Amino acid sequence: MTAPLVIAIDGPTAAGKGTLARGLAERLGLRHLDSGMLYRATAARLLAEGGDPADADAAAACARALDPRDLDRDNLRQEAVGKAASKVAAYPDVRQALLAFQRAFAGEPPGAVIDGRDIGTVVCPDATVKFFVTADQDARVERRYLELKERDAGVDRDRVAADLAARDHQDTERATAPLRRAEDAILFDTSAMDADQALEAALTLVDQRLNP
Repeated sequence: MTAPLVIAIDGPTAAGKGTLARGLAERLGLRHLDSGMLYRATAARLLAEGGDPADADAAAACARALDPRDLDRDNLRQEAVGKAASKVAAYPDVRQALLAFQRAFAGEPPGAVIDGRDIGTVVCPDATVKFFVTADQDARVERRYLELKERDAGVDRDRVAADLAARDHQDTERATAPLRRAEDAILFDTSAMDADQALEAALTLVDQRLNP
């Protein structure tokens, strides 16, 4: 029996990992999971229940009770949910509760593309192919700014830059599963690429790993 093909994609916000992951999954016939949505769904559930993102026990309870339908909530992309998700994602009990979900998803044939911040290091350390997707700060700020501007014409670029820097600090400095590149991950810089170029380049690298 052929082992599932698992592609782990990690990287900071607005580096392009989500777009790349969705593209790879579609082209390779794999399922896709944005692990960040699990933390957003946990945060959204917590907020809906009147909980405080600073309450680690309440956040963990929501993570353990998470239902696949929580991933269909229509407010997962809201800024308040995103900020709460970044807080709850730092709690060890939350991460442990969601770890089994992610590993089970990855283990189902024919495999999956999972993107996040600790996929290659913690969730799927034995993934078939690992990418660490990055981009220079200016490119990431511009991408995030344009994304947010579609929802809010009054968004401030300087605030976007400050929020991105704060998120980077939180993700890389947290004690549990910090954002870092796995030793065997392909460093993939998308600064000078559009989505199509990044996808084609990544497909070539996947093929090289699978057929050395």
